[in-house]
Amino acid sequence: MVNHLPLEESVLAQLRPTQEEKDHICSIAQRILERIRQSGKAEGMVVGSIARNTWVRGDHDLDIFMLFDPSLSREALEEEGLTLARKIAAAFTKSYHEKYAEHPYINATIDDVDVDLVPCYNVDSAARIQSAVDRTPFHTRYITDKIDGLIDDVLLLKQFTKAGGIYGSDQMTEGFSGYLCELLILHYGGFSQLLNAAAGWKPQTIIDMEEHVARVFDEPLVMIDPVDPKRNVAAAVSVDRMAEFVELSRGYLESPSESFFGLPKNISISPDDLAGLLELRGTSLFAITFSTPPYIEEIVVPQLKRSTSAICDHLVRNGFSVHHAHYRMEREECMILVELLVSELPAIRIHLGPPVWNRINAEKFRSKHRDSPLPGPYIDNGRYETEVPREFTKAADLLRSEGLLQVSLGKHVRQSLANGWKVHEGRECWSPDFSSFIAKFFNRYSPLVRHEKDISR
Repeated sequence: MVNHLPLEESVLAQLRPTQEEKDHICSIAQRILERIRQSGKAEGMVVGSIARNTWVRGDHDLDIFMLFDPSLSREALEEEGLTLARKIAAAFTKSYHEKYAEHPYINATIDDVDVDLVPCYNVDSAARIQSAVDRTPFHTRYITDKIDGLIDDVLLLKQFTKAGGIYGSDQMTEGFSGYLCELLILHYGGFSQLLNAAAGWKPQTIIDMEEHVARVFDEPLVMIDPVDPKRNVAAAVSVDRMAEFVELSRGYLESPSESFFGLPKNISISPDDLAGLLELRGTSLFAITFSTPPYIEEIVVPQLKRSTSAICDHLVRNGFSVHHAHYRMEREECMILVELLVSELPAIRIHLGPPVWNRINAEKFRSKHRDSPLPGPYIDNGRYETEVPREFTKAADLLRSEGLLQVSLGKHVRQSLANGWKVHEGRECWSPDFSSFIAKFFNRYSPLVRHEKDISR
């Protein structure tokens, strides 16, 4: 049994699920498993944190896999799996719908429990998986066999990373999944042992619990999946989330406090406050909004990231200095937010030409520009230059122009923008759906600095 600090015991008292919660979720799980058994088509299995007893109080997410004969084709698995999942969900609730990962599954709300009914293949070895979800039952068996005595440490780590804003392997967070948290606790033998080790982590930290790595990984944090030597469980963890975990570990070890486990407050901003903030900063804010492409977050968010970078490059090429930019995907709309140091530029700019001794190109440049009413061509540092009219003197005009569709946007983002987009400036960037996103855009702190600011107030 791992010894915990008194403050950690106090935190754990709030994190451990109550017996009432356990009985409630277990009852729902058993009824669903019985329905699967009665169908005669698949074998039911509870997977994820509930199966492993590593779930935090209040997290009522129940994952039930329906394991089908591996001889079924992928098409038959999807068809039969969805048919069975719909039938089972309908027996308990009217609130269910189809969702998509590698292949479709059913998400249902039964009482207050969020239930995923996921078809997969009942393979006898992780080496024989036919789809990514086939690996999950092996994860559950691996953790369940080894986690006894360390469940509290997993709960502490999950809450610690949630409080730090780095829990979740989704594309927006790029942080620590529940399975990764469990493996880290198993490998280091406890919460405090992990933090002591993490305080010294550097990029390309590699953890291989089973010493069976089968390929080279280039992500900053590498945790070799104990059931699949070709997979990095920490692949989603960005270098920033890794650095933030290192920072939080050092901060907690130096000054342990229950406040490290408190969930971050949800902040927002009003239109008037936004206008005042921009006046104080002396910068210009632009929001590009458009309809959210009809695809899952795992597809859309990387394209938003790429598109934001491309739009920033487009602005910089046209002389507008970008201070900060970020993006957000909501159900109906996406927003790309860009803060510029300058939003209006002079009517002219310098156009660089070739060196004079590059004879052919120099002659072409001189001939092309010599009749311009603007100064030039002239020679500066051995090469031709000339003044030319600037195509866009206002950033707003540039962002509203059709040229935006010509930059290196993500495919589905481009398709959505082709149907129209809006450009808002200053306080007009404010939107109730994006108020929290805009507030966080201007409140950039590392997790430890945010923690220190909160406790000093």
